[in-house]
Amino acid sequence: MEIDYSNIKVIAFDADDTLWVNETYFRKAEEQFADLLEKYETKNKIDQELFRMEMKNLDLYGYGIKGFVLSMIESALQLSNNRVSQATISDILDIGRKMILHPVELLEGVKEVLRKLNGDYRLIVLTKGDLLDQERKLENSGLSKYFHHVEVLSDKKEENYINLLDHLEIDVKEFLMIGNSLKSDVLPIVNIGAKAVHVPFHTTWKHEEVLVEDEHGDYLTINKLTDILKYF
Repeated sequence: MEIDYSNIKVIAFDADDTLWVNETYFRKAEEQFADLLEKYETKNKIDQELFRMEMKNLDLYGYGIKGFVLSMIESALQLSNNRVSQATISDILDIGRKMILHPVELLEGVKEVLRKLNGDYRLIVLTKGDLLDQERKLENSGLSKYFHHVEVLSDKKEENYINLLDHLEIDVKEFLMIGNSLKSDVLPIVNIGAKAVHVPFHTTWKHEEVLVEDEHGDYLTINKLTDILKYF
């Protein structure tokens, strides 16, 4: 069944791995972290422990690089039985610093899509993560001029979306969300009666993975962002 987008007036874009590369740098950081701690445990165990620590700390630190770095430090202390050196802690902090300062790498077709949609639709950035980091990336991306509003949420659940749309006085029937995460950008949107487009990224954080049987609802999946222009 073809989805009707004729009523859409507001289009929201996720930021990380939808507008620019993000998860790739986290994967690299995890590899560097495992290299630093390999004398204490196997790399597979280090990876598992770090993810467990991230999940434990998520409600406390939220999403983003800073929380990730704190989880790396806590994991290093635990994996080493508090024997990890100050030099290694310094190396972990340096990993996080380099992530924050990494140049923004736009994904293919982003500027083309925003240029063509701008003016005909109200465009907004709707993402989660660290506020300062996301604001910095948006500014450095050169994309700010295309967006009417930027919102950094603590999470992307149905309640978060409902509250935001109500605050911005956006009719759910006139709203479209575009993002790379089924769990955060697509399924909650479909569940509240809005429309969503899934643009898969080649790397997905384990926390954002969705089991096939959990997928439901009507949404569009495209191979690359520029494919959305066929529908608008």
